[in-house]
Amino acid sequence: MNVMRTAMLLALMTALFMGVGYLIGGSGGMMIAFVIAAGMNLFSYWNADKMVLRMHHAIEVDERNAPEYYRIVRDLAAHANLPMPKVYLIDNPQPNAFATGRNPQNAAVAATTGLLNRLSYEEVAGVMAHELAHVQNRDTLTMTITATLAGAISMLGNFAFFFGGNRDNNNPLGFIGVLVAMIVAPLAAAIVQMAISRTREYAADRRGAEICGHPLWLASALNKIARNVERIHNDDAERNPATAHMFIINPLSGERMDNLFSTHPNTENRIAALQAMAQESGPGQAAQPRPQSQPRADAPAPRPTPTSGPWGNQSTTPAEPAPEPEPKANPWGRNPTGPRKGRWS
Repeated sequence: MNVMRTAMLLALMTALFMGVGYLIGGSGGMMIAFVIAAGMNLFSYWNADKMVLRMHHAIEVDERNAPEYYRIVRDLAAHANLPMPKVYLIDNPQPNAFATGRNPQNAAVAATTGLLNRLSYEEVAGVMAHELAHVQNRDTLTMTITATLAGAISMLGNFAFFFGGNRDNNNPLGFIGVLVAMIVAPLAAAIVQMAISRTREYAADRRGAEICGHPLWLASALNKIARNVERIHNDDAERNPATAHMFIINPLSGERMDNLFSTHPNTENRIAALQAMAQESGPGQAAQPRPQSQPRADAPAPRPTPTSGPWGNQSTTPAEPAPEPEPKANPWGRNPTGPRKGRWS
């Protein structure tokens, strides 16, 4: 089913790409667009994940320079019976995260420094469990390829402004065709949003809560991320809006509505679904304990497994969260790969 869904999405995006080419250059432009789209489909399958990570200046980390963050991902992946993904860090103050990769064997997860600085240990675990759920559900290939092709469609639409008015380009619709192509480009993000079903976010929320064992950890994280996204600008995401659907919360400014064209479900609806899931587990009961791997001989003593999430006791009606502390300065500076001292180092 996932293979068929991915094939249908690729066909749709290829047809859209060819349509823009036809509006710019007629039949010749359509054939050129087809060749480009075919090459991009092949290229995207193998390299789109690397392109997306590069767009957001993600840098790979390991247990030496981000031990606590790395161990969270490692323990959750083991608990979900997934291969260990590559772990990336994005030096960005906005708290957010995403997953990418063509399959679980070639997956990567990325979190921003803002996420690690502003969220608790348990909330980070909930977020990364959500991203691993996308990997396990094999959503990442579709999401990554769509981001790449949508960005190309937007760029092709921009070309219409410069080259579409030439009378010698065999454009059958003339200036009207150019206008249509220019309108298609800004709407490319909407095509992505409709192509990527928002039910995947609900499914990833539920599976992520099962992986980490505490639905309210993820609910608390979503609440905190949404409040910070409203006021913290993400320049890389604004420059690459076609990747917005990959994040756990839409990183773009102005996204507030749960409508046909939104990339994500309404955050309050997602939190309500997680709270209902916690109620199903029973008051004061976590679904499963947080997974713990065997520590290395030279590793520091592990943090005690919390008996309650960030909402206090796992009750059905969580208490009002405490005021959010002012985040500490980014412990990585502008070079996340170097060893630094800090809460996540």
